Amino acid sequence: MNREIRQEEVYQPAEDTLLLLKAALDEAWPEDRAIEIGCGRALISRGIAPKVESILATDINPHAVRLAKEYGLEAVRADLFRGIEAEFDLVIFNPPYLPTSKEERIEGWLNYALDGGATGRDIISRFLEDLKNHLSPRGRALLLVSSVTGLDEVKEMARSDGLEATEVASDRYFFEQLYVIKLRVAHGSS
Repeated sequence: MNREIRQEEVYQPAEDTLLLLKAALDEAWPEDRAIEIGCGRALISRGIAPKVESILATDINPHAVRLAKEYGLEAVRADLFRGIEAEFDLVIFNPPYLPTSKEERIEGWLNYALDGGATGRDIISRFLEDLKNHLSPRGRALLLVSSVTGLDEVKEMARSDGLEATEVASDRYFFEQLYVIKLRVAHGSS
């Protein structure tokens, strides 16, 4: 089996990653058990590792997982929460959020970091559906959302899944507004 890390197949941190990293650094507590879903080059996991009790980096891309391990992080290959049984105090996710047609898809692992489906919300929807099952009683999640994806639509999806969604950071870039929303289990939701 080829164990080579093909970095060109791993998402290069950009403005979205940096905005989410800043929010994660502000949100991380020393007693947190944290997980970064879709860690890519593990910039966020590396950044918050000294601030939390533990961090698990996950990605569907085997090259990203190998890279995270090379950085000394605990890392596993996973499709969102599939195969993850634990609860976490802090969940961090920079999802593929770009609306992508079949013609726009690219070959290789990098497509998993970019392809958000027709609306840009396909992977976000799957994430939100399972999030409550992985949040500890004091758990919260940070999710990166773009105006291209539809902030209000994502917030409504979260509400439908029994989650409260609050904007905690935003920044404007040349063709989009980026947001970080904090998600918690809504009061009265089980």
